[in-house]
Amino acid sequence: MNIASWLYRTAHRLPEREALFHGEKAIETYDGFASRAACLGQALRDRGLRSGESVAIFMGNRPDYLISLFAIWWGGGVCVPINAKLHPKEAAWIIAHSGSRFVLCDTEHAADLRNVEATSRILDITEMSLTPVVGEPSTLPESKGQDDLAWVFYTSGTTGTPKGAMLSHGNLVAMSLSYLADVDDLRPLDCMLYAAPLSHGAGLYCLPAVLRGARHCIPFSGGFDGAEVLALARKLDHVSLFAAPTMVRRLTDAALQQRQSGEGLKTVIYGGGPMYQADLLRAMQVLGPKFTQIYGQGESPMTITVLSIPDHGSIDLPGPHIGTVGRPHSVVDIRITRDGRPVPPGISGEVEVRGATVMQGYLNDPAATGRSLRDGWLMTGDIGTIGAEGYLTLADRSKDVIISGGSNIYPREVEEVLLNHPAIHEVSVIGLPDPEWGEIVMAAIVATGDNPRLEDELDRLCCDAIARFKRPKRYVRLPELPKNYYGKILKTELRRMLT
Repeated sequence: MNIASWLYRTAHRLPEREALFHGEKAIETYDGFASRAACLGQALRDRGLRSGESVAIFMGNRPDYLISLFAIWWGGGVCVPINAKLHPKEAAWIIAHSGSRFVLCDTEHAADLRNVEATSRILDITEMSLTPVVGEPSTLPESKGQDDLAWVFYTSGTTGTPKGAMLSHGNLVAMSLSYLADVDDLRPLDCMLYAAPLSHGAGLYCLPAVLRGARHCIPFSGGFDGAEVLALARKLDHVSLFAAPTMVRRLTDAALQQRQSGEGLKTVIYGGGPMYQADLLRAMQVLGPKFTQIYGQGESPMTITVLSIPDHGSIDLPGPHIGTVGRPHSVVDIRITRDGRPVPPGISGEVEVRGATVMQGYLNDPAATGRSLRDGWLMTGDIGTIGAEGYLTLADRSKDVIISGGSNIYPREVEEVLLNHPAIHEVSVIGLPDPEWGEIVMAAIVATGDNPRLEDELDRLCCDAIARFKRPKRYVRLPELPKNYYGKILKTELRRMLT
């Protein structure tokens, strides 16, 4: 089943229902939403898109993003959403690797991308004429099977080389139904607010909202602003949103400053990084018991475990499992293994997940697929323990990924850029705990010479090659890096030295 069929059916069932909001203003009904998606899907087909070909999306959060997602599926294509914060060179690599036939952009990202990739495949969505047909869309979504690809989610490994997790229409259906069963039972009066990037989990959560005929709101700022979110919640009511832990903290700060208590907020789903218990309890005190935690990866999107609103307990009596990441979603099994063998409850090991949401593999990377998928089980690379009641507690990450503000940053990628500076002899990038961002990027460097402007030069080097949020927020010069007998840098020792 083509996931775009949900939009087609909802448009028939609730044609006049307000669907798309830009800030407080309703700009499209479900009938218009479906019609615009159908028009853009047909426009892509008219330009040569064939069934099963990829179409990338490189733009900031805007109503056109949701239209673009469903248009690609409507026309039989595969979505390749790209983080709008990425450097154009990074985006161009993903476009090439995915073999995307077209790239849908806003004006700003189209101009940036043309500076590094001059190609007619770049389509400025704001310049395309997409006058909706009044009434029934002119075309039906192309028929798809459950194993047909729908979304390629680009993540990265410890090498820093992006990998495209292939998610099928069946994967997305299972994720959406699990969301409704386990996270937030949406209804047409509800509103999904997208303050986090639509290229990631927030975008995935538009699917169950479309199925149920809920409203969709893109903040006018296009991003996260605590005061703006609170104002929209008061205006629109019954608002749910996905937020990284740092966003939850900022939302709480904004509510305290304005003496608000989260009126209009229904559910705040948080994930994407570790949440400090103190921050969570503070948020519950200010905004109320409206929080749900999800633990997932791009390879099993947003669906490994969930800590529900009841699990969080009340303001006065937090739940006993509030330090965990919850129990398995309805559509998956999880287990803990050591050396590939399951271990009993209470024993730590690698978290593995199996089920209808687990990816089909990595695009054009059978070796990485083989390392991550074994006998149907996805090896997450995370270390955890399952308690007697089935709640999962994460202890550590076996990979070196840094999670800052909900975004994954891969040390090897940053290290390779820094090593391009002629004065850098050695470098090791690690994440250090930070109360605002969860973690910050720190670079320990061994440099030649005594250049007082070295850090400024390294910053410029990073900004020319990778996304700005990936650059180190702190540099530490060391005479040498700690190593083992084989010459491998000991990042654990480095963290101990610098924490």
